[in-house]
Amino acid sequence: MSIVKINAITVPSDSGDELAKRFAARAGAVDDQDGFEGFELLQPTDERTTWLVVTRWRDEESFQAWVSSPAFSHGHRSESERSGGAPQAHVGVSSELWSYVPAGGSAGNRV
Repeated sequence: MSIVKINAITVPSDSGDELAKRFAARAGAVDDQDGFEGFELLQPTDERTTWLVVTRWRDEESFQAWVSSPAFSHGHRSESERSGGAPQAHVGVSSELWSYVPAGGSAGNRV
């Protein structure tokens, strides 16, 4: 059964565009990981400042293998760092990782 991992990232109200830009710069970085099934970055449409990074994995082992991989470390470095430069400041002020398993729904609701 698939698992869903949600990284809830709270950012200052004026930093959402920067968060989206940074995710766009690494688009596809996780696509080839064994067990990876999908990704979405969800932007709040109200006064909230928490963005959701929703990923779906074949199983917990696939997710943990990715988190422990060099690809994870490389993908979470800034463009500047990947080019040998200084790291960028973090955009988020806090982050929580939530874990879920599907408990209902339809095939059209997949990540």
